[in-house]
Amino acid sequence: MNPLVQLAAEDAENPLVPPIPELVIGAIAFVIVFGLLAWKLLPNINKVLDERREAIEGGMEKAEAANTEAQSVLEQYKAQLAEARHEAARLRQDAQEQGATLIAEMRAEGQRQREEIIAAGHAQIEADRNAAAQTLRQDVGRLATELAGKLVGESLEDSARQTRTIDRFLDELDVTAEATR
Repeated sequence: MNPLVQLAAEDAENPLVPPIPELVIGAIAFVIVFGLLAWKLLPNINKVLDERREAIEGGMEKAEAANTEAQSVLEQYKAQLAEARHEAARLRQDAQEQGATLIAEMRAEGQRQREEIIAAGHAQIEADRNAAAQTLRQDVGRLATELAGKLVGESLEDSARQTRTIDRFLDELDVTAEATR
């Protein structure tokens, strides 16, 4: 027979359940190792966990403080932005009003200058017309006097007579001109 089979036949115990002395020695060793770990390692583990918890809580408090501060700054920026937009709208409105006022003033000034130019033009035209009429009257009178002197055969050099003749001739011309209109 094989020695292993013989050994298995002699040991009729259950292979899954260890012998009692091994079980007791294993339990004592477990308690000693567990006690050493609890005595040395557990305080360090608790210390690290406490530090980590404090760091996390401190980080959360800092994050809350930073978030609160960020919200405050955001509100300030929003208020400043709204104020800047309001100011820009006011400045734009002022500029439009000033532009409209300036345009109205320039139009009024242009209208006034146009009226002055037109009035000056009418006055100049009237003065030129009067000067032309006076010159024409003198030229027509001189020519009429010369012609009348040639027709009558005597000299009309006398200035009083010449003036009366010219005035009479021009009055007749005016009456004829008005009748033909």
